[in-house]
Amino acid sequence: MTQRLLLFEDARCVDLDPLTDLLPVHALAFGDACLATRWMRAVPEALPTRFEGRPHALAAWRRAPALDRDRRSPEDDALALNVAALPGPWLAGALEEGRRALWVADDRVVGARASYRELAPGLGRGPAFEAFLRELDLPVIAIEARLLRWPWQIVEWSPGALADDLAMARPEKAGEVHRLAALEAPERVSIAAGARVDAYAVLDARAGPIRLGPRVVVASHTLVCGPCEVGEGSELLGGVIGRSTFGPECRVTGEVDSSIWQGYANKRHHGFVGHSVVGEWANLGALTTTSDLKNTYGEVRVWAGGRERATGYHKIGAFIGAHVKTGIGTLLPTGASIGTGSNLFGGGRFAPKRVPAFTWWDGERAVEHRFDRFLETARIATSRRGRPLDPGEQQALEALFAATRGERLAPRSAPAASA
Repeated sequence: MTQRLLLFEDARCVDLDPLTDLLPVHALAFGDACLATRWMRAVPEALPTRFEGRPHALAAWRRAPALDRDRRSPEDDALALNVAALPGPWLAGALEEGRRALWVADDRVVGARASYRELAPGLGRGPAFEAFLRELDLPVIAIEARLLRWPWQIVEWSPGALADDLAMARPEKAGEVHRLAALEAPERVSIAAGARVDAYAVLDARAGPIRLGPRVVVASHTLVCGPCEVGEGSELLGGVIGRSTFGPECRVTGEVDSSIWQGYANKRHHGFVGHSVVGEWANLGALTTTSDLKNTYGEVRVWAGGRERATGYHKIGAFIGAHVKTGIGTLLPTGASIGTGSNLFGGGRFAPKRVPAFTWWDGERAVEHRFDRFLETARIATSRRGRPLDPGEQQALEALFAATRGERLAPRSAPAASA
């Protein structure tokens, strides 16, 4: 009997904003791949059949893995898994039981096993699919599983997952390495065909593996420290870069530590980005810098799920949504949350710790960014990577602009950076 894999996001996906403003949880970079790909690897015997989530977010996800399009039998065995959960020791035991079940960790549904016939009526419900699973007459089994509930958990857990992912991969040396480049622990360095490492660049894999994808460029005077994953077409153009994941077509210079770049983002000049997540199409101007440690060495608080929350961690940088633009000298406070489509150009001053989506901040006041002007900029930015804005992405942006308007127009004073 064929086994089917259905990956869903639940109603708590909004707690990962601004990272999920436009993209489904499935698409979030973690370790060396997106969360959906991690699950497809974890259950290779199951045919990936369905991604369930917010329609506008799924429509905007242009790099989704291929799904199996074979005809489905109603009696096929089906696994429905919460894509925010991480595969772990619980999975083997759950799958070995081979019976109908609803797996629950604390207050969240982690997954279910049933026939495709039972699950099919819930398809198309988006984040409400989890509620549908709870209504089925499935035996409930409590498990211990890690779920990505908040944005800072991606920052804290991704580097360890990245090291494990790259350690299991088979290194290749198909790219071009200049004779004056230096490779430390070269057996842990993978360089794909079409990648290039220039003279006086250093790839130091002693603390973790490094993988350069196709067409990656590591320019002279760049130090890359593992673990590090550099996606196809990205360019590292000088500075010290490590413990990070870069999606495709990023351009990065300066100091980057323990961060996740979703893809297509720019930081062409010096400045520090640490313990942060950077959304697609973000452009960080010269000397844009994140703070990832408070002067008091105290616990960092981050805006998430509608209010500021304690993270339990002491090193957290910024969460930067898609299409964010920062001007020269922009300073982002510890634990900043910068909403999608925002434009910050108050150089030399700390930006507000929380910036709603589509905000125009000039260093003193925050107003609504005109959507027509934003869209014009977005079209230019995407075309520069040969990827014109498509209708699905534009509709997702329009829906987000409408949904977040109340946050921008509500009377408030911009919160100052915390000490």
